[in-house]
Amino acid sequence: MEPLLEVRDLAVEFVTQDGIVHAVNGISYALREGEALGIVGESGCGKSVSALTLMRLIPTPPGRIVRGEIWFRGRDLLKLRDEEMRRIRGHEIAMIFQDPMTSLNPVLTVGRQISEALELHKGLDRKAARQRTIELLEMVGIPSARTRVDDYPHQFSGGMRQRVMIAMAISCEPRLLIADEPTTALDVTIQAQILDLIQRLRRELGMAVILITHDLGVVAGLCDRIAVMYAGYIVEEAPAEDLFADPRHPYTLGLLRSIPRIDEPRRERLIPIEGMPPDLINLPVGCPFAPRCAYAVDRSELEMPELRAVAPGHKVACWVDVREAVADGRRA
Repeated sequence: MEPLLEVRDLAVEFVTQDGIVHAVNGISYALREGEALGIVGESGCGKSVSALTLMRLIPTPPGRIVRGEIWFRGRDLLKLRDEEMRRIRGHEIAMIFQDPMTSLNPVLTVGRQISEALELHKGLDRKAARQRTIELLEMVGIPSARTRVDDYPHQFSGGMRQRVMIAMAISCEPRLLIADEPTTALDVTIQAQILDLIQRLRRELGMAVILITHDLGVVAGLCDRIAVMYAGYIVEEAPAEDLFADPRHPYTLGLLRSIPRIDEPRRERLIPIEGMPPDLINLPVGCPFAPRCAYAVDRSELEMPELRAVAPGHKVACWVDVREAVADGRRA
């Protein structure tokens, strides 16, 4: 079966006064109907840029797509005219952004902002769009939705604004929902509620989800597969259970070791990842993680490894077999 979305060798860069920032460096992945993919990595690794490129929202200039293809339902999104892309954006592919306060228009009611998409993409008249908006606000758990539909964004809490953003994103029943750090700046209780809501809507609507986050704990219960990004590259991709049970890239291993766990003895110390991420203007010739890696070999500094299969559905970009290195007693 053809995947819903297929990204092939996508590379994006930004021209700045200091030089060319290599934000995304040839990533490839596929997403099936109804599947949830988590894209994780630290800040600046290219997660959000790759998502904005899917939506064709990269500002040009300074940004530019160097190479690659993005196939969605049999069409290469990068070759569509702006008018064709506008029909897809919000209708077939929707996105939840990091900060709902900056994504919502402060001078329009939340109801008007949701109903506008329904009128544009679904052809509803204003009365029908308003009624559907109330239903959507109820669906995402906004209390007293019939009266709150006429409120402005500043009258909602952070968690409620994020629910409004989700209602707006699902209003046209998209085939793909991209959630870019949807729980940023929310307390842990509200984070759990938002993630549960996305999971429930995914099941009810049958949509595929790309969840972008720096928090491995967030993707653990929501995603079927996880892609780990570092310095604009995908360095590991695996089913969620396999990635947590058997990480095969030193960076993934480092991320997991630096997360507190309630099932570990309290005397176990967290192990930080030493060093700093590379400068994306002056990327190293070899593996960008090599200067921070305890398992690096000479080849790591000379040549960037390609993603290769190490198990069914499990790919890794590393010259070293991390499982063997750990077994031999070399620890990060």
